[in-house]
Amino acid sequence: MNPQDELPLDHHLATVYRWGAAFCGVVLLVFGSLGFADELSPFNTNGDSIAGMSTNGALSLISVVVGLILIAGAVIGGNIASTLNMVVGTLFLLSGFAHIFILDRPANILDFGMTNVIFSFVMGLVILTFGMYGRVSSKLPHDNPYWQHRHPREAARESLARRRQLAPAAALPTGTDRTALRGADRSPGSRHSH
Repeated sequence: MNPQDELPLDHHLATVYRWGAAFCGVVLLVFGSLGFADELSPFNTNGDSIAGMSTNGALSLISVVVGLILIAGAVIGGNIASTLNMVVGTLFLLSGFAHIFILDRPANILDFGMTNVIFSFVMGLVILTFGMYGRVSSKLPHDNPYWQHRHPREAARESLARRRQLAPAAALPTGTDRTALRGADRSPGSRHSH
């Protein structure tokens, strides 16, 4: 089974993935656009800052590209948005860890400061949480498509039980009064004497 086909497009989880990707994408897009508006040089490490974070043209470009990718994922939705959120969130966390070790060193070509590192951790956790919501947990509800995919036999049994409960209602002729049938079952004349 293709993992991209597990989640129905109208499932409520798809909405969470879409809004999460869209929100984080817009935040990154705004941050990157503000960097372009200030006409920052690509690899300047003089400490130019926007919204309290140091930045340069390269970081602005990366922010815009990642923001647009997240917004595209929000438009597509479904498992693609969820998977994209998890990948981007993980990359943000890794970036935060990597930049801790290169602060105030020549390798810090994106001009990261401690505020950027904290932002990278926070944004990474937010994006990752949106991507993992309803997908990575030990106690998923049984109507969750990810639970059904991981427990196909139990899901099939529960689906069969639901269909059996609905089958008697579907088998009745149109216009049949259920209460009248129940009353007839309870009436003395309907019971057989042994």
